[in-house]
Amino acid sequence: MRARRRTTVLAACLTLALGAAPLAAPAFAASGPASSPASASGTTAGRPDAGALTAALENLPDPNATFALVRVGGTDGTWRGAAGVHDLESGRAADAGARFRAGSATKVVTAALVLQLAADHRLDLNAPLQRYLPGLLTRDFEPVTVRQLRNHTSGIQPGDGLGSTFEEVYAHRFDTLSPRQVVASAVAKGPEFRPGREQHYLNINYTILGLLVEKVTGHSYAAEATRRVLRPAGMRDTYFPGTEPSIAGPHNRGYQAVKAADGTTSFLDVTDWNQADRFAAGDMISTTADLERLVNRLFRGDLVPRPQLREMFTVPSRIKGATMSAGLERFEFEGRVYWLKTGGRYGYGSLIAATRDLSRTLVVSVGATDAKGEAMNPVTERIARAALK
Repeated sequence: MRARRRTTVLAACLTLALGAAPLAAPAFAASGPASSPASASGTTAGRPDAGALTAALENLPDPNATFALVRVGGTDGTWRGAAGVHDLESGRAADAGARFRAGSATKVVTAALVLQLAADHRLDLNAPLQRYLPGLLTRDFEPVTVRQLRNHTSGIQPGDGLGSTFEEVYAHRFDTLSPRQVVASAVAKGPEFRPGREQHYLNINYTILGLLVEKVTGHSYAAEATRRVLRPAGMRDTYFPGTEPSIAGPHNRGYQAVKAADGTTSFLDVTDWNQADRFAAGDMISTTADLERLVNRLFRGDLVPRPQLREMFTVPSRIKGATMSAGLERFEFEGRVYWLKTGGRYGYGSLIAATRDLSRTLVVSVGATDAKGEAMNPVTERIARAALK
């Protein structure tokens, strides 16, 4: 999906949700309890609407999500909440501090890492990728700059996965598809458009940035991201699993809704999954507290020097409809500009958002039962409606 169309969907979802009547919670058949009450705590100052946030977490699990973990912060005030279940079998309450697959929120870390390397003069954002990784792209490609990879204007097409349907990829969930295999399949398709002419949000751009990091540093992407971003940000519960399919430490189970031929829906446990092909574009496992730390440290200028940090809040001005910057997306609602990033892997959906001045921050983890769907998860919509108004 093109970035501008993707953003239109996002904006429409939030706008409709924020202006609509409360969503009814449909019935949910599970071996655990039908719902578990939300647990929450917050300040009365700061103006996050505690009542609306609490209501947004009611009646979980439901057909769209098995759990939701929320952290609202910033100078406006704070609020914390958790609802739903750890797993459908036992029905016990969701772990508020649990780890989860953060999906494309990984791109925020990758963007910060690349900007650090630029500040250290290890990379030139205006230099072509071909200078650093000769032979990676064929002669069919014009020079693609590092900056164009970062803001999704490279024109490189998406790489192939291990299937085109959920059933296919699920059957291969323990297989390993290397980042270089993904890139090779993308390059074989040739360019989609001339670099810098359009913006198309794709994982392939950040997969290549991960390979670029490894080439210029001589170390693995995971090692450099941990040393340069995770540790300085205080993200002690965040890591990159590589080819390991399980999630280490406390975590809530993730499920995918699967419809049978007779029209019934079952919920398949998809917690364990080899995500190596996501690499620097979406392999990270994190917590809501760690992602909140990332946003605060990053936006304050603690992780990336301020001259380079401006790149994270700069959208290509010459491309009509562009909204993506370096790892973030610009979203305006009711006169307030948020910089956000969504993420989704099977069983898990995430959202991070913040104003540039950190007056309001939001981190959400949802046990989304269709995390790879086109539209925003309805539970995430409810939470965003309550948190960003």
